Parts: sequence; C-alpha cells; structure tokens
Amino acid sequence: MRYSKKAGDIASLIAPPYDVLSPADRERYAAKDPHNVVMLTLPEQLPDDRSKFVKYARSSARLAEWRRDGTLELETRPAFYRYRQTFSIPGEPGKLERTAVIALLKTEPYEKGVVLPHEQTFPKHKEDRLRVLEATRAHLECIYGLCEDSGSYQAAIESAPAIPLATLDSEDGVHQVLEGIDDPDACSELAKLMADRRIWIADGHHRYETACAFREALGPKDGPVAEDYMMMAISSISDPGLVILPTHRIVPKMPMGTAELKTALSNRFNVRTMSNAELMAQLKKLNAPDTRVFGIVLPGGTGLLLTLERPEDALDWMTGGDSPRLKMLDVSILHRVIFEQVLGLIGLDFFSYTRDPDEALREGSRPGAAAFLMNPPSAEDMTEIAVGGEKMPQKSTYYFPKLLSGLVLWSLGDF
Repeated sequence: MRYSKKAGDIASLIAPPYDVLSPADRERYAAKDPHNVVMLTLPEQLPDDRSKFVKYARSSARLAEWRRDGTLELETRPAFYRYRQTFSIPGEPGKLERTAVIALLKTEPYEKGVVLPHEQTFPKHKEDRLRVLEATRAHLECIYGLCEDSGSYQAAIESAPAIPLATLDSEDGVHQVLEGIDDPDACSELAKLMADRRIWIADGHHRYETACAFREALGPKDGPVAEDYMMMAISSISDPGLVILPTHRIVPKMPMGTAELKTALSNRFNVRTMSNAELMAQLKKLNAPDTRVFGIVLPGGTGLLLTLERPEDALDWMTGGDSPRLKMLDVSILHRVIFEQVLGLIGLDFFSYTRDPDEALREGSRPGAAAFLMNPPSAEDMTEIAVGGEKMPQKSTYYFPKLLSGLVLWSLGDF
C-alpha cells in the first residue's frame, strides 16, 4: 500500500521510524496531518483509555478507515521499490547516495544462518511492536538489511527500469526518492539474485524478532502464509553510500571526580587533557584499525582524550568466551573496561544514548555528569561478529540516514 494522491503532500505524511522519535517529535509529526504515519506506528494513549492496549486497537481502526476512504491505495501490480537517499554526513562536506530495494523478506530464525543479527535487543520494545503487529496485521515500516554482494546486486538495482513515485526532502536534509520496479523481467532478476544470499539486519532487530515471534505463534502451516513475510529495504553491503555513525553515552551521575578518573584510566590508556570542543575532531582524526580512541566530556569545559594503541591488550582485561573481534570493539571496551572495571558501573540503567555530539557536549558538561564519545564499528566488524553467532551491545551501530516510514506499507490480508 502507498498513500494516494487524495491523501495530500507526501512530505506531511511520512516520518522517521518509531524508535528515533521522542514524544515531542511524535506530536509534531502528528500535527502536520491527521493521516501522518505516526498515527499508525505510534498510536496515542488517551487519559480515558480503559487499558494500555486500547491504543493498538486505535491504530488498527485507523488503518482500516484509511483504506476504506482511499487515503491508502493497494498497488495495482506486483512491484519492488527502489529507494534512493542522497545526503551529507553531519559536519562533513560532500554528498553520498545510498540505494536499497524494498521487498518482502521471508523471516527465518537466526539459527538458520539466513538472516543474521548483530545487536542485542530490549524485551520491552519487542512487546510494544508485537502489540502493533497483532492489532493491525500489517507491517507499517521497513526494517533495513544488507546483503552480501560482490557488485551484481548493486548493479541490478541501479539499472532496473523504474517509475517515479515520490520525491521529497526530509527534515534532516536528506533527498528521498521512491521508484516502482514492476517490470516482470527486472523483478524476476532481482528475486533470483537474492535467492541464496545472506542478509544482515542493519536496523530493525526488534521488529524482525517480533515478526519471527508472530509467525511462530501461528504454528505449523502447509505452504507459505502471510505471517512468513515482512518488509525490508535491502542495500548491498558494498554500497558506496553505506554510513555508520557512532552512538555516544551520557552518564548523568559520575561515581568519581576528574582527578580520580584521570588517575584510574591512566593505568590502561594514554590520557590527555583537552577542551571538550576538540574531542570529536580528535576522535575522527585518530580513528584507525590499530587504535581505539575515546573522548570524555566533563564539566568545566575540559575533558579527557583516551587512546589505546594496542587494542589486543583489552583481551587480557576481559573474561568470557567472546571472540577477540567482539572484545576489541570500541563499544565493548567502553562498557566492559571503562564503565565496569574503572567506574564500577554495571548494567544499562546508569546512562542514556545520543547520536548528536552537540547533545553529548551539552549534557556531559553538566555538574557531576560526563559524556563518553567513541567511533563507530565498521560494516566488516558487524558482518564478522554476526557470522560468528555473536551480538554487539545494544545501540552499537547507527546507520545513517534512517529510512522514512510511510512510503510503503504492507497488510498481511493482501497476501
């Protein structure tokens, strides 16, 4: 399904995915148009609702109504969708372009090795997405995946004949283009190219695991059923526009002061005092396969730059059977060495996440707080760790830009 011309300007109907929207963001998008997709993906809880589950029924009722009144229309022919995003990396010059094809993917348990995860997930988020899926019986958003590719898939999706469907510039400055691929020969070629390839989940682990649980609850069936499938936008892992940004951590209440922190860290890292404003540039400058670099934003305008020039030293600091690649990730060293061993902070409740370095600088500068800046893992890190059956900590990767929700929806009832 796609929004019809009757629904109005597509720019007022789309939104970022549910998991990157704050409550204020959700209300802002909902105010743009009463048919904005957040009305489905993030149904509101009203004060007089008799239970917390009423909002999911509200999402289902809206979806049915929008189909009846022509706000949403069913595609007239089977199609794939080519989805191009042209963008700049925040703080860097130049433009990049990333291309994906939106298709139905048959869900498979991770243990089959067909679809592979790379991050751990939060149970409470999966419960919420399961409620939405159960109520609407529809996949309202795409998740994002990467396929192994030596170039043939990338060439095929670039060259497939397509029909323009939607063009817009989203609020984050990304130029978004959706095109329909409904030529039978082109669709057949794309399907054949994908038949024996593995897929890595880049973004959308919670929704993928929700879809798998939804299918499993149905029990054995003869032949394919709608519950076997979900929507995924799939890019080549060799796409030149593939970008991973870091997710920083904010600790609002530090257990030690600056002097004690510097002394404790000096036992394992090279530590330099530096202006908070300089830290992010130094992280990028010093980023290299044989070096780990961290920035710590501290109150007073002056922070710490940590370098570890022998990442293999981390293997001696960590117990457990994790692979060397996983142990030597920046995010693993941050959590298991800096947080747990140096600061004595264990778990996930003592910090919050941000992808915005300006927010990290602001929040880390508050009295008693700190923000921990780091570089992102590589796509190679992600794939190797996933193939080995391991998972990174939550929010280890941030694929940029995010896919828009509302360009394409899929109802299981249309299977």
